[in-house]
Parts: sequence; C-alpha cells; structure tokens
Amino acid sequence: MADDEAKKAKQAEIERKRAEVRKRMEEASRGKKAKKGFMTPDRKKKLRLLLRKKAAEELKKEQERKAAERRRIIEERCGKICDVDNANEEKLKKICSDYHKRIGRLEDEKFDLEYVVKKKDFEVT
Repeated sequence: MADDEAKKAKQAEIERKRAEVRKRMEEASRGKKAKKGFMTPDRKKKLRLLLRKKAAEELKKEQERKAAERRRIIEERCGKICDVDNANEEKLKKICSDYHKRIGRLEDEKFDLEYVVKKKDFEVT
C-alpha cells in the first residue's frame, strides 16, 4: 500500500510537472504568434510603399527648392529678362546702356578681385 501511494504521488507529481511545462510552452507559443503577427507581409508591402512615396515626395520638394534657388540666383546676378522683341528704339537704347553700365561695373569688380588675389599670392611667396 505504501508503494501504491508513493507511485501515485510520484505519478501525480510527474503529471503536474508535465502540465506546467505544457502551460509554459503554450504561453511561449502565444507570445511568439503575437510578435510574429504584427508585421504581416501585406503590412510590410504597405510600409515599403509608403516609405517610397515619402522619399519621392521629399526628393521632389528638394528639387523644386533647388530650382527656385537657382532661378533666384540667376535673376539676382543677371537681372530680369527684358522684352526686346516688342520694345521701341528708345527702350532698346536704354536696355543697351543699362547692360553696358552693368558690364563696366562687373569688369571693375573683376579687376579689383584679381588684384587682391595677386597681392595675396605675392605675400604668400
């Protein structure tokens, strides 16, 4: 009888441990499924698509910004475009004189800058 009770107690202990192990395994598998289920292939595709769209928009905005900056700099350096096709003789003379003055001023600035560069080169050597 003592052997039967000891065997039953041992068997009950083994069953309890098995149930405990099964329970842990089920909890672990549920945890893995929850983590694995978050990024499904469809979600990954949508996320990639959204990221590509956002990158394309950013690239387009950057290109537009650079183009606007380029136009602004060209306008600043060269002045606004004059309509010479529909201008009369007086307007053409004024446009030519303005460009002539501008060219002279730019040549003066160029000469001054070249002089400064030569002077600094001489000081260095």
